[in-house]
Amino acid sequence: MDIKNEQSMEQTILEVAERLFLEKGFTMTSTTEIAKEVGCNQALIHYYYRTKDNLFNVIFEQKFKTLFKGLFEMKNMGNLRLQDKLKFIIESHYDLLMKNPRIPTLILNELTRQPEQIDILREKLRELPEKLFKELNDDLQDEIKLGNVRNVSLTDLLISMLSLNIALFVMMPFVEKVLQLSEIQKESLIVHRKQQNVEFILQSIKP
Repeated sequence: MDIKNEQSMEQTILEVAERLFLEKGFTMTSTTEIAKEVGCNQALIHYYYRTKDNLFNVIFEQKFKTLFKGLFEMKNMGNLRLQDKLKFIIESHYDLLMKNPRIPTLILNELTRQPEQIDILREKLRELPEKLFKELNDDLQDEIKLGNVRNVSLTDLLISMLSLNIALFVMMPFVEKVLQLSEIQKESLIVHRKQQNVEFILQSIKP
């Protein structure tokens, strides 16, 4: 197998494994099933990734970074006021989750399966752009001093933003079945909740 085909096969294995892990979770996905979907033998998967755990961890790290990416995409916000920056961050993060709705459940399930992953996540969080975090916190403190925003910590604010955005996507399989939503109703609810989340956060910081 030449280098180009080898890279292509490795990427195909990763893509198929990601889809199956997201659909079925770690425990219910086997390397045998991944190999069958890829169209290769199981030994090839072990050649590239050695174990199912190693393969999963590669995907888990990518998805974890994706989950938080939207919160810190601030480079295009320029000189927006704090409220507009928060709106931009919430909507960007929500849009990312709309494209990757299974990520939150995958991460929560993995933390239940392997609580020690929290230590790994702590290290990954340190890679988040400190400069952008500082800029947002400076904006928040300025608005608090001016009396435009109540006294709230950036950490609490980000946790609220994350929780609101993630909650619907974790609950959606349950909500969809209980309320017997059609696909159109489901999409309408998802779009509606994005605006509701923005309004809730902006209302929550008013003095």
